[in-house]
Amino acid sequence: MAIIGTFTANANGTFSGSIRSLSLNVRTVQFRPVDKTSPKGPDFRVYSGAAEFGAAWKKVSRDNKDYLSVTLDDPSFTEEMNAALVVIDGVHSLVWSRPDDKKAKPATETE
Repeated sequence: MAIIGTFTANANGTFSGSIRSLSLNVRTVQFRPVDKTSPKGPDFRVYSGAAEFGAAWKKVSRDNKDYLSVTLDDPSFTEEMNAALVVIDGVHSLVWSRPDDKKAKPATETE
């Protein structure tokens, strides 16, 4: 798990902060709440300035803690990035971990 961003919860329901990794440096990021158009629709859209580059859904962890499940995407990415906006030591942190390829790939007859 890697912390790739820190955010502040704002009174208007948004979160503002930045995202930084070895290849990504987005200084102004905002999670803006949206009116859901369907039960599976996102609760937030993620923006950098006027450019939308992600969405987030409200979730509850097994420990009964609220968090946001986040998907980020951009034409410069080879594939979408999944992360979570969680509270760690009182700070809203965007965390990312590499997907477990063993779970994602179906077993073949030769394995």
